[in-house]
Amino acid sequence: MRRGERRGLGGAVLGKAALEEQQQSPAQPNGGSPPPGPERDGPAHGLRRSTESEVYDDGTNTFFWRAHTLTVLFILTCALGYVTLLEETPQDTAYNTKRGIVASILVFLCFGVTQAKDGPFSRPHPAYWRFWLCVSVVYELFLIFILFQTVQDGRQFMKYIDPNLGVPLPERDYGGNCLIYDPGNETDPFHNIWDKLDGFVPAHFFGWYLKTLMIRDWWMCMIISVMFEFLEYSLEHQLPNFSECWWDHWIMDVILCNGLGIYCGMKTLSWLSLKTYKWQGLWNIPTYKGKMKRIVFQFTPYSWVKFEWKPASSLRRWLAVCGIIFVFLLAELNTFYLKFVLWMPPEHYLVLLRLVFFVNVGGVAMREIYDFMDDPKFHKKLGQQAWLVAAITATEFLIVVKYDPYTLTLSLPFYITQCWILGIILVLTWTAWRFFIRDITLRYKEIRRQKQEHKHEKDKCLSNGDGHSSILDEQNGSKLRERKL
Repeated sequence: MRRGERRGLGGAVLGKAALEEQQQSPAQPNGGSPPPGPERDGPAHGLRRSTESEVYDDGTNTFFWRAHTLTVLFILTCALGYVTLLEETPQDTAYNTKRGIVASILVFLCFGVTQAKDGPFSRPHPAYWRFWLCVSVVYELFLIFILFQTVQDGRQFMKYIDPNLGVPLPERDYGGNCLIYDPGNETDPFHNIWDKLDGFVPAHFFGWYLKTLMIRDWWMCMIISVMFEFLEYSLEHQLPNFSECWWDHWIMDVILCNGLGIYCGMKTLSWLSLKTYKWQGLWNIPTYKGKMKRIVFQFTPYSWVKFEWKPASSLRRWLAVCGIIFVFLLAELNTFYLKFVLWMPPEHYLVLLRLVFFVNVGGVAMREIYDFMDDPKFHKKLGQQAWLVAAITATEFLIVVKYDPYTLTLSLPFYITQCWILGIILVLTWTAWRFFIRDITLRYKEIRRQKQEHKHEKDKCLSNGDGHSSILDEQNGSKLRERKL
């Protein structure tokens, strides 16, 4: 659905989005209720949720927001015609195969960018998010192809992407000396700290800043951050790069990088929730300063929705939040295990591209999941991007299982197994108490209270100890007065 189709009859629009933006139901400029229109992303009843910001838009529909389906089709046809009629086909089979695959992907992306269904975000442009939706489809198909290969063929296939891939990774020591102050090194006793301050430190900070903008909840972010460190402790016997010093786990990761990223993310969320969302067309702004400001704000959310997960409010929401945390942690683990089983160095550009991909699709997926949980009557099915992210995460894990089952089946140390069993028992016990035992107890107390109130009212209605109701006495008195009259 294009921008022009999302507009109703009024000028101001009731907002709905986040880092993102939602296609909104238009509201009357005087604050009245929005008129009916073709928009589909607002609540079915046409009202704004309490967690949504209010948006005012003059409804300007410029060249930038039009679909341009015929223009894209014409350019694509011209490009294919040039390759067919004017370019001589090389005789290199491998080159032609690569080129044909790339061209097929580009044609599919052109189709998706112009024809795919819009998601919940519309800034900087809906086509941007349609592009990443199509990239999700391509990536999932690539993963399925890798999944159906033998282990050796799958690893060697990576050479077609980068000739440097397809070779075993060298052994590296990740734990090493964990002394914060090393008196044995007179030149630089703090060399262990400086060795850890590499490019992954700002990556950790920036990554958790963006994850906070996706999840929009401090508690969930901290739980995921701490649980991943526990997973690193638990799985360091499987992957060497999980072996880190204690201060690297808890001081540098949880407190400094992750904690600071979450803090800055929460401050940004606070600013976005208080920001005024009032939009004008670029050519309706008289000053050059205002035009430049409007161009910059094009890369900010169209509107904002505050996420209120409320995991303890119902069993459905509790299970949904637990599922979100589980998928987040699994996607984080897949990053390390995929590098290990496909023989990709940590600094390879494919690893960075995968992270960039998840940054772009993760925010849309979280918004679609929240809408599905918060308003199931209107959002009757899980969003397309959320569905693809879940499928991609599961497929990545299946590749890891197939390509290196030996590493995954290495048994956990006994004390780690005990800790996880204890944690699972505590979670299950709390779940049973909160959503079953506690509810039964509250219902029993409510029934007892109602019975006691009923008994008290009954006793109050009895008068003079003869079992006659005071109401009957009043009725008899009124009848006597009528007879006298």
